[in-house]
Amino acid sequence: MPHTLSRHGAASALALLAWWALSLARADPAATAPNIQLRLVGEKRKHYEGRLEVHHNGEWGTVCDDDFTIYAARVACRELGYDDADAWTPSAKYGQGQGRIWLDNLNCQGSEKSLAHCGSNGFGVSDCKHSEDVGVVCSQKRIPGFTFISNLGNNLESMTVQVEDVRIRATYSQRKRTPITEGFVEVKDGGKWRQICSQDWTAMNSRVVCGMYGFPGERGYNSRGYKLLAKRRKKNYWGFGVNCTGTESTLSECKLGGQVELKGNSTCEQGMPVVVSCVPGRAFAPTVSAGFRKAYRVEQPLVRLRGGAMIGEGRVEVLKSGVWGTVCDDHWNIRAATVVCRELGFGSATEALTGGRLGQGMGPVHMNEVECSGFEKSLTECSFNREATGCSHEEDAAVKCNIPAMGFNSRLRLGGGRNPYEGRVEVLTERNGSLVWGLVCSDSWGTMEAMVVCRQLGLGFANNAFQETWYWQGDASGEGVVMSGVRCSGTELTLDQCLHHGKHLDCPKGGGRFAAGVSCTQAAPDLVLNAQMVEQTTYLEDRPMYVLQCAQEEHCLSSSAATASSTSYRRLLRFSSQIHNNGRSDFRPRSAHQSWIWHECHRHYHSMEVFTHYDLFSLNGTKIAEGHKASFCLEDTHCDEGIQKRYECANFGAQGITMGCWDTYRHDIDCQWVDVTDVEPGDYIFQVVINPNFEVAESDYSNNIMKCRCRYDGNRIWMYNCHIGGSLSSETEGTFPGLLTNQLR
Repeated sequence: MPHTLSRHGAASALALLAWWALSLARADPAATAPNIQLRLVGEKRKHYEGRLEVHHNGEWGTVCDDDFTIYAARVACRELGYDDADAWTPSAKYGQGQGRIWLDNLNCQGSEKSLAHCGSNGFGVSDCKHSEDVGVVCSQKRIPGFTFISNLGNNLESMTVQVEDVRIRATYSQRKRTPITEGFVEVKDGGKWRQICSQDWTAMNSRVVCGMYGFPGERGYNSRGYKLLAKRRKKNYWGFGVNCTGTESTLSECKLGGQVELKGNSTCEQGMPVVVSCVPGRAFAPTVSAGFRKAYRVEQPLVRLRGGAMIGEGRVEVLKSGVWGTVCDDHWNIRAATVVCRELGFGSATEALTGGRLGQGMGPVHMNEVECSGFEKSLTECSFNREATGCSHEEDAAVKCNIPAMGFNSRLRLGGGRNPYEGRVEVLTERNGSLVWGLVCSDSWGTMEAMVVCRQLGLGFANNAFQETWYWQGDASGEGVVMSGVRCSGTELTLDQCLHHGKHLDCPKGGGRFAAGVSCTQAAPDLVLNAQMVEQTTYLEDRPMYVLQCAQEEHCLSSSAATASSTSYRRLLRFSSQIHNNGRSDFRPRSAHQSWIWHECHRHYHSMEVFTHYDLFSLNGTKIAEGHKASFCLEDTHCDEGIQKRYECANFGAQGITMGCWDTYRHDIDCQWVDVTDVEPGDYIFQVVINPNFEVAESDYSNNIMKCRCRYDGNRIWMYNCHIGGSLSSETEGTFPGLLTNQLR
């Protein structure tokens, strides 16, 4: 008789089986884990960061930030084809998603193959809201040979391009050009470079590739030569096509096209390998074409970048009614940033920066809540809110753009330093038919020259310019000095573009210990004078000579005061000045405390012998009177909310201005004036220059100058139209006498 189970026995067996299955699933979530698909989406993001979304059961949903860790972020990033995770963000930083919240209370060890293999409450079991949607920031490095496998069926349109690298492979004749603007498009897949079949290639795809390589647009090319060349080349096609909308900043953001997968070296029957030809911006016109640059028409720009260390990056400023202003970062994203980059002659944007990350501007906020399609010729064509209520300069938007590979850093290097950011400046030059490394003479070497070196090497701003580098001798080049007499304006892209002696070297002290050196930094201060305060606090004071002895000793009076009697009076143009540090690092005097100069009469130290110049000019640019303010007490008078003061002059303390703080020199402080005793009544230009000798490196020197119109009738004085250098359009600035260019070499 066969053995049979009772009803209770069967129930017990089923319960045991269920318990066993549940235990197995808890012990090994991968055993019963469903197939899922991940993607990164949301606001203000790059292709390697965004809100983490999961496709499960035919629906896209989000992940809750409860118990989320960097280990879960690593699993997600690797599942997406990135090498690792850099960070994760809670509270819907990339915007709130829609639909289901698929995963909550994730518990990952970091070694899982998929988020589905991590422990959780179960799919769809969550008590979270979309305000808790998690985001991840992956490393930009791709997993070598990573193949993106969709679990969503054969819909290639839902798949993004996952490749290790993309390049424009130039023909032999094109390789002589700098930059390379034309060639075959190749992708690196599985460690090998492969061509793309041109069968379904579009102009939008070319636009994206050109943008990646720092070019604002694409153009046509002579296909006949490439067809002949393609016939002779060995074929190794990539297995997919690409479908870009043209607004993507990189090929990685495009979708895979519907092309049939090609096997190995199969031919591209209805096409040939893809070729792109890009249009470089004005700053990067090919060096082989002398007339190429002349083809560009120079016009007053409507958009500019300020405060960036490298070309192609900075705070975004727009021109409106003759006045430059900033852009509020509300809704600021990579698409709007790319419009800015292309407008200025660069490629697509690599980052859309928010929160005043590249320094704060001054003046009005012209645009808010910018929305761009990605095809606008200018940021001013995008839709935006003209009302910037509630926006402060702490929310100034900025960008970083792709620029062409010019090989700048291959012709320059730093030697002997303690780290990659400092050392002797060594230049690659030709000697007797061969390329050799040599030194730069330190005569006339200063901050501006160091700025160009740091920019050329991609190391940021100059921190110091050294005229003696004996402590870095080490492996100094045996060629000695190969460049002398270097003088830079600070805007050059390479040291070669600066004025110098060329082949006719002149370095009296020789190289060795007097070779030029630099140290670089990723952040710099930016001093800006409050023009309105100067305009509102100006007045005249007649002061007796007998109370001005200390000021006379510190050369704060005009030359005629040297022969004036002690009972005479000096007429002083007095005003208050408020100097803000809007940069990204503290402003510190160049000299160390032990090098400061003690002034007995005023009983204080001077950390910078000249901190500002105060000058009065006639309308034709002739200097009528002058003054100067030594940095006797450089300190934090006030700071923005939430910023702690660091510098205070009391008890001979540290001097400087913390970023986000300002130093106020009141009108009643000694030397806070211009001696106008000998000035005749008339109309003048009043000018203030901060850090006039460029002793301390800043991210922007154009805003170190303030000018005002000034009228003096012999008894009273009026100051009006005060403005910071670079704050007005070139046409408006042109109504003032040309004094600024004389102050900045």
